[in-house]
Amino acid sequence: MAIQESGENYLEAILVIKQRKGYVRSIDVAHELGVSKPSVSRAMSVLKKEGLIDMDGLNQILLTEEGRKIAENIYEKHRIITKFLVLLGVDEETAAEDACKMEHIISPLSFEKIKEHILK
Repeated sequence: MAIQESGENYLEAILVIKQRKGYVRSIDVAHELGVSKPSVSRAMSVLKKEGLIDMDGLNQILLTEEGRKIAENIYEKHRIITKFLVLLGVDEETAAEDACKMEHIISPLSFEKIKEHILK
């Protein structure tokens, strides 16, 4: 299933917030991404319809197995590309911002080669 960049960003944010706080609410996602709560609600509706998230009885956002796989893939790209750029001399903040853009468009081959280089 093809997912848009914004959907990948939401899934990645849910994963990161869950790791940091242990739970995820819509307001947490809004703060993490700097978007409005209505924007999060619309995105969560789409992601739920796609089978990538669920909501529990406490209105906490939960990644499905498929959603978690996508989120972990994007987050891995973000971490590896950030590290690669920092090793090239880019400051941490700029590297993270650039990685956030690059993680969505990099080819699997290019990413694997960067990953191999970083993990040597």
